[in-house]
Amino acid sequence: MKTLLLLRHAKSSWDEPGLRDFDRPLAKRGRRDAPRMGEALRDRGPLPDHVLSSPAQRAKSTAKAFVKAAGLDIEPEFEGGIYDAPSSELMKIARRLPTASACALMVGHNPGFEDMVGRLTGAFERMPTAALACVEFDIDRWEDIDDGRGKLAWLLTPKQLGGEDD
Repeated sequence: MKTLLLLRHAKSSWDEPGLRDFDRPLAKRGRRDAPRMGEALRDRGPLPDHVLSSPAQRAKSTAKAFVKAAGLDIEPEFEGGIYDAPSSELMKIARRLPTASACALMVGHNPGFEDMVGRLTGAFERMPTAALACVEFDIDRWEDIDDGRGKLAWLLTPKQLGGEDD
């Protein structure tokens, strides 16, 4: 059994128009929501044993705040291929997750993450910023994930925790 957690980065700031998309920081709401989602996962589980994030500033900040709030003793790894990736590329990255990992967390962007949840589970759900999807697989190796092989166990949004969705 493998579990893949997909976390869309928290709300980013558009306050600096000249800033490259890659360098945009979290907005105030994002700085609030990322740790709240980590706390929610700490209380509900499952907790990841491996964390892989886009290196874009908003995703990095989300991953770090989430991991800390979830109480995880894991240093996120940053994978350039997650940034702006379509679901087909995200699937390739997920298939390369370490075999020893039973539960992995990927932090990234839409539309790739929404598409990936849909491809894996057949459940085409909206993923606002800081949304967290839990997809379960009846497999032993990450390389065996494929379209329709996963089950959406749950999808949690900041709005469900008493916040806002965008």
